[in-house]
Amino acid sequence: MKLNSLLKTLALVSVFSIFSSCSIKYSFSGASISPESKTFSVSYFQNLAPLVVPSLSNTFTEALKDRFINQTKLNYVNNNADLSFEGQIVGYSIEPVAITGGDKASQNRLTITVKVKFTNKQNPEFNFDKEFKQYKDFPSSTNLASVQSALNKEITDLLVDAIFNASVANW
Repeated sequence: MKLNSLLKTLALVSVFSIFSSCSIKYSFSGASISPESKTFSVSYFQNLAPLVVPSLSNTFTEALKDRFINQTKLNYVNNNADLSFEGQIVGYSIEPVAITGGDKASQNRLTITVKVKFTNKQNPEFNFDKEFKQYKDFPSSTNLASVQSALNKEITDLLVDAIFNASVANW
C-alpha cells in the first residue's frame, strides 16, 4: 500500500515539475505569452479607407490597447516593446447582401478591413503582416447614420478579438 502511495506522489511531483518549467505563460483569457515579454505597444491606426469615418482610427487604436491592458499582464509603452502592433484601416464599405424580389436589398453589410503588422521580439516566428476583415449586417430599411456607431463598435470588437487571437493565442 505504501509503494502505491509513493508512486502516486512521485507521479504528481513529476507532472507539477514539467508544467512549472514550461516557457509559455497561460492565462484565462486564452493568451499564451512568453514570460520574457513584458511590454506592448500599439501605434495609431490611420484611416486610409476610401470612405472615412473620422472617429474610427481612435476608436480602433484604443480598443486594441484596452484589450491587452485588460487581458494580459503586459505593460503599455510607446515604443521598443516586446510585442508591437502597427497598421492602417484600409477598408470601410457598405454593400447590399440579401437581394429580394425586384432587385431590392433587404440587408446591407458594413465591412471594416484593417491591415496589421505584428512584431514579437521574443518569438519572431509569430510575427505577421496581414489584413483582418469583419462585418455586420443590418436591415436596408434602417438609416445607416442611426446604427453606424453601434455597428462600428461591434465590428471593432470582432477585429480586436481576431488580432488578439492571432498574436497571442497561438492555437
